[in-house]
Amino acid sequence: MKISEPLPSSVLRRKAVVYVRQSTALQVQVNLESQRRQYDLAEVARGLGFHEIDVIDDDLGVSASGSVVRAGFDRLVAELCAGKVGAVLCLEASRLARNGRDWHHLLELCGLVDARVIDVDGIYNPCSPNDRLLLGMKGTISEFEIGILRGRLVEAARAKARRGKLRIPVPIGFLWDRDSGVSFDPDARIQEVIRLMFRKFEELGSGRQVLLWMHNEEVHFPRPSDGKRLISFEWTPIRYRNVISVLKNPFYAGVYAYGKSENRTEIVDGRARKSYGHKKPIEEWEVLLRDHHEGYISWDQFERNQAQLARNAFRWGGGVKSGRGGRALLAGLLICGRCGRRIRVVYTGKTLAPKYRCDRPNLALGLSRCMGFGAWRVDAAVSTVLIRAVEPMALEAALEADQMRRDGDLERRRMADLELERAQYEAQLAERRYAACDPENRLIAAQLERAWEETLRRVRACEEKLESSALLNTPPAKVGKFEGLADDLQTAWNAPSTTMRTRQRLARALIEDIVTDIDESSGEIVLTVHWKGGQHSELRVRKPKSGEHRRRASGEAEAVIRSMAGRWPDDQIAASLNRMGFRTGQNKTWTAVRVGSFRTTHGIHAYRSAEKDGQWLTMSEAASKLGVTNHVIRGMIHKGVLAAMQVVPGSPYQIRAEDLCSDSVKEALVRRKRPRRQISESQGSLFPTT
Repeated sequence: MKISEPLPSSVLRRKAVVYVRQSTALQVQVNLESQRRQYDLAEVARGLGFHEIDVIDDDLGVSASGSVVRAGFDRLVAELCAGKVGAVLCLEASRLARNGRDWHHLLELCGLVDARVIDVDGIYNPCSPNDRLLLGMKGTISEFEIGILRGRLVEAARAKARRGKLRIPVPIGFLWDRDSGVSFDPDARIQEVIRLMFRKFEELGSGRQVLLWMHNEEVHFPRPSDGKRLISFEWTPIRYRNVISVLKNPFYAGVYAYGKSENRTEIVDGRARKSYGHKKPIEEWEVLLRDHHEGYISWDQFERNQAQLARNAFRWGGGVKSGRGGRALLAGLLICGRCGRRIRVVYTGKTLAPKYRCDRPNLALGLSRCMGFGAWRVDAAVSTVLIRAVEPMALEAALEADQMRRDGDLERRRMADLELERAQYEAQLAERRYAACDPENRLIAAQLERAWEETLRRVRACEEKLESSALLNTPPAKVGKFEGLADDLQTAWNAPSTTMRTRQRLARALIEDIVTDIDESSGEIVLTVHWKGGQHSELRVRKPKSGEHRRRASGEAEAVIRSMAGRWPDDQIAASLNRMGFRTGQNKTWTAVRVGSFRTTHGIHAYRSAEKDGQWLTMSEAASKLGVTNHVIRGMIHKGVLAAMQVVPGSPYQIRAEDLCSDSVKEALVRRKRPRRQISESQGSLFPTT
């Protein structure tokens, strides 16, 4: 049907829908002529005799490839199914759909409700085989056209990327130069903060530690003012994502990389859904050009940084937990000698004492636990070995540490100088703006004056920071200052100011890993230490018994308790220990209850008769041995016939076994069988003899 031919009245009684769509937001902003032509189709509909016209422009800036949801197209399909639409007007077939699924579905619905499809070339009736064939060809050509255009553009971009000429977005610290290509950002402060970040990561070995150090030193990181273009920057407090983005980006190593991520498509509710930004391993990158431009670090250093970051990711397979503090020295270094897995640290008990435990087979497979033991004995033994290994190089390490300290002071001073220079420039710029302002324009002048005052305050703060960093700049230490340092390593290792993180970093600097096993016959923990240089050494540590812990009283306190037990009560023993300055294992004063608990734990009896060696007996044991009652024994003690002793008045009697065989005890037992009366010489008999 030609445009000049009239439409049936059944079609004109329904409404005409003008579908307006552009593919991208940039086309919506720039291609205004295409929008105007599509909106002008409403006048074409009126010229054809439609009275009700609906313009659907919900899909401006939305692709018609079928991978995204189009609300306007869905509304058009819904109204077609309801039989309310008499004609669909579009500029061309590509505006309605760029995929065969949506296009043929629309044609099928138009054919069912006897609706027309109208474009600039004519009016088409999907019920007619010829028109349906023509519309189908237009849809196929539209789909084929977008595929050809996309493939041509992508292949051109790939060809340019293989030469390193494609201008991909560069990270902070680089700029694209029209003549020389990629170059460093001319801002010296930006270059310095990025180099400082790489130096600190090489020193600290952890991205989070770099973040904490820079946060404590108040080192800020540049952020684009508009969030996109690297033209002007705002210096804001650094974030963890800033650190990781710099450490993981190969561009800083002078590498031009293209095709680092891929797109994935999946079918959701019958429609293709495309997701972007899925990272690929470095072996699958499409383009990898080394030495493409001058970098902040070398490629070898970049690979070492990635390996260190991978080791820090403890949860990933093959990862080793980095030194992050805690209470266990060897966390992440121990390997089970039975199953080959990493031994993890658990904290148990009320005091959360650290223990090394290999229970992965038990958790995953229900098998028996490989091993488990307390951490403090093993840590102490390895600490001794570490200190012994470090002693020969103590002097060189101290001088190197002093040099690193002075280098750190110079870095802080350098950053403070650059920050002050930037603040002074901004203050001068604010001053020039204020001087160029018309004094009569008071609103603008007042705002510029406030901005000038703010920059002056920032300059003053930078000057104070620079002065404080100058005070920390101390001269290098002399060699004689570190004489005898090797003798003080043990003191420095155990000093309260030495954090567990520092000890862990030293252990990881010298030890690769430690293979652990338990010798059940000797009750020892066998540690095979693999040193960084390739050497191996074996270390044996006595395995603590069940219930044994390191919070125990000193040997001197135990000797005092053993010597006083049996002769003195617990409260007197506790008073003596307190006067002598001894403390319990929990660093508390002694009480009678704590002394009694200590005796019970160490098998020290309060009375000599409790030792059951046959030399000392209790009252009941003595009565049983003599065949009498306790009352008889008590009577002999009160009369002084039988010798006995008490620790304190009211406490149980302790009787020496050999005293039961004395003549006085035997006579008392014989006399016990006679009538108990006294015979006086002056008393006469009641029954005299005849």
